[in-house]
Amino acid sequence: MSSPTEPSRTPDFLNHDRPPVPDIVVPRGVQPFHLRDKPVRGRLVRLGALADALLTRHDNDPAVTTLAGQALALTAGLAAALKFRGSFSLQAKGDGPVPMLLADCTDSGALRGYARADAEKLAPHLADGATPTAAAMLGQGYLAFTCDQGPEMERYQGLVAIEGDSLTEMTGSYFRHSEQLATHVHLACARTPSGWRAAALILERVAGAGGVGEELDEDAQDDAWRTALALAATLTDTELLDDTLPGERLLHRLFHLEGLALDRARALSYGCRCSRARLSGVLAGFGADDLDHMAEDGVITMTCEFCNLGFRFDRSDITSAEQG
Repeated sequence: MSSPTEPSRTPDFLNHDRPPVPDIVVPRGVQPFHLRDKPVRGRLVRLGALADALLTRHDNDPAVTTLAGQALALTAGLAAALKFRGSFSLQAKGDGPVPMLLADCTDSGALRGYARADAEKLAPHLADGATPTAAAMLGQGYLAFTCDQGPEMERYQGLVAIEGDSLTEMTGSYFRHSEQLATHVHLACARTPSGWRAAALILERVAGAGGVGEELDEDAQDDAWRTALALAATLTDTELLDDTLPGERLLHRLFHLEGLALDRARALSYGCRCSRARLSGVLAGFGADDLDHMAEDGVITMTCEFCNLGFRFDRSDITSAEQG
């Protein structure tokens, strides 16, 4: 069977075959939970081997890979809290050595992402051997959270200026200013003996009205939230990334005295959605002169930024929009 990245007899606009990328599913990638009769809910996200499959598609510096892994875990956790059909994405765009950070997750748990890095601009930040902060890598810019449910539905997007040294702090700033929602976010990503791993613990304080903790007075709700935060603060990166420690056991260690209740787990999968059909549609939007400029020896190569695969198109097979 020929590779979908190469020209074939099948017309490009009909070729939706999956490219040669890892076929990985993590059945319990996101474990939602809540604390009974308390205004606290959360998600434990553990990407397992999926993190290594996604992050090793690009040969980035470990500092950049760590940031990308944190973004993937965060996006998976935030998407799991929403009821939607489509995709939820996190995008950080700045003027630093990493001008673009993007991760998105569909309602079915298909996850993808990448960080675009400028090696020359990044080098001074690595010179002393220290790991640069997310703020140093991203620079000045904005953080956007977008829920896209297709052309027939209104797209929701929240924007906030990049504030804080870490992606955790930047996310907290977004929720404070845009959502007025009390949250706790712990993100972890590291290269382990088993490969790259990424994980997240996300807690949210929900309103007392509506059945969750409504029998508690305001002081009791405040106390329940502070207790949950104190327990969550004892969690280490090592525990979050430990493949041998089941998620259910980890949550039990943290919250069993607070009435831990596990909700239905959600699967995560390798979610790059590139195809010849999709990319040929993009090429068709360019003018003939642009297409001629892109071609080398009669071939146009388009590289998917998520899976880092190059798709080759014969210039003679591409009809530009201006040609009809």
